[in-house]
Amino acid sequence: MSHILVKGLVAAAVLSALVGCNDNDDNSNTSCGENCTRFTILHTNDNHGRFWQNEDGEYGMAARKTLIDQIRNEVQRNGGEVLLLSGGDINTGVPESDMQNAVPDFIGMNLIGYDAMAVGNHEFDNSLDILDMQAQLAKFPMLAANIYLRDNQGQPTGERLFDAYRVFDVNGLKIAVIGLTTKDTAHLVNPSNIATIHFADPKIEIQKTLKEIEANEKVDLVFATTHMGHYADGNHGTEAPGDVLLARSVAEGKLQAIIGGHSQNPVCMEPDNKNYADFKPGNDCRPDQQNGTWIMQAHEWGKYVGRADFEMKDGKLDLVSYDLVPVNLLVKDANGNKVLVGDKIEQDSAVLEELQYYKDKGQKLLDVKISHTDAKLNGDRDMVRSQQTNLGWLLGEAYRSYHLVDADFGVMNSGGIRASIEAGDIAYRDVLTVQPFGNFVTKATMTGAEVAKYLGEVGTKTGGAYAQLKNISVTIYCDSKTADISEINGKTFSPTETYSFSIISFSADGGDGYPKIDVLDTQQTDAAVLRDYFEKNPNIIAADFEPIPGKVAHVKSGVTVNNCGVK
Repeated sequence: MSHILVKGLVAAAVLSALVGCNDNDDNSNTSCGENCTRFTILHTNDNHGRFWQNEDGEYGMAARKTLIDQIRNEVQRNGGEVLLLSGGDINTGVPESDMQNAVPDFIGMNLIGYDAMAVGNHEFDNSLDILDMQAQLAKFPMLAANIYLRDNQGQPTGERLFDAYRVFDVNGLKIAVIGLTTKDTAHLVNPSNIATIHFADPKIEIQKTLKEIEANEKVDLVFATTHMGHYADGNHGTEAPGDVLLARSVAEGKLQAIIGGHSQNPVCMEPDNKNYADFKPGNDCRPDQQNGTWIMQAHEWGKYVGRADFEMKDGKLDLVSYDLVPVNLLVKDANGNKVLVGDKIEQDSAVLEELQYYKDKGQKLLDVKISHTDAKLNGDRDMVRSQQTNLGWLLGEAYRSYHLVDADFGVMNSGGIRASIEAGDIAYRDVLTVQPFGNFVTKATMTGAEVAKYLGEVGTKTGGAYAQLKNISVTIYCDSKTADISEINGKTFSPTETYSFSIISFSADGGDGYPKIDVLDTQQTDAAVLRDYFEKNPNIIAADFEPIPGKVAHVKSGVTVNNCGVK
């Protein structure tokens, strides 16, 4: 069994029971003794195009480089060595990166000195030739034991697309690192991108890979870098099983740690290892432990660098300390002012200079024409929050018709529509002005009766929660909060039929007071999907999206109104 030393918040009696072979928490210069080897795992995950700091100066690869170099130097002074891993999803999320196929992000990872990464589902958002380019660009291996090629008949060939594992010499220890990717990738990306790819069950593939390592290598430890998600106590819901169930599927002692990604949460647990702690930047963090396997994840975007300090003594591995180190993160103080968590981390000048070129190039690409509209697409606040508009209906059409959604109708909260698009050329910068929040486009499926009940509640909301409804004929009764649906997707409505609709993740998660519902998450941002729609429709006719009178009607006290807030 491993041990952990956590800081500050643990009672002294409990703390003494958790100490490993070094009882120091300050990374001091003292030796851990004979037959004791120190090493440190650093990790990030779900970069999603954040090669550059945000407008508040948070995170960014240049500051990450400085922090990691500082930790490397400290670890080496104390007789240790560092292994730097990524839990994947380098692609997708920031336009300047997306439009350059994440080249700046991989260059940044090279400059920082990553040793290996898991392949994430968003690595398949582009065609395989782009992924191959990225793999060639990376000066570190992409690892995925469960991704196989298919033959012409669509059957797995047994040939992996990436290496299943790599063995690293870390301060004299041989550490095998296995890569694994979520099975959900098969329905999270464009099917044409993965037509020749098979995603096998990670729980089966890790057993196979462990046997391969045992047969071909002599290693001291086995770690996994995964892109599968962490779900407390294995409760993964509609998601594919993640790291917790993976750890439980392996014989205790066979897998020492999982460095994860995909769910984009800081894995900081209560002592029962069943519930998440209320973690805030700068707080102590106790990683999960299941079946003798430590499980770690560093939230997202490079906001944190996860740091796990290990000691190996007499064949026993101890996790001596663990921390999620914030990278120039800000929090609000009692007066509502943003203040820095911890010390300011300066940006590495070499990384900053290298990535500045891509930042500038990305800004220019934001102004490249992607479509054209012959008239204004109305997202004005005083209009879109009180009545159906052509922009509201265009967004509904764009999201419901997206190839990963293919839904019958669309629901869009008006508070998520932040601007109009004027007549003329449309650039990606216009898209980001309209949809700036980076919500994901999702798909809900319900029976007709459930849809009517849902729209009875959603359709009566006002202000920013006012619902733009596309491809449905419905009358909303404000007083009774009921919905009378006559037609969906051109077909007569039936309460027993099954229907699907697009909705952004903010609303599906209960935002604006919407009911929280189960959805299929495309993990594609609203702006990216809207950009895709415009690129596929280079000449927008605004009249094609003009709301049809009576198609979406609201009745209050027997009177037809624009919305349930006013007559």
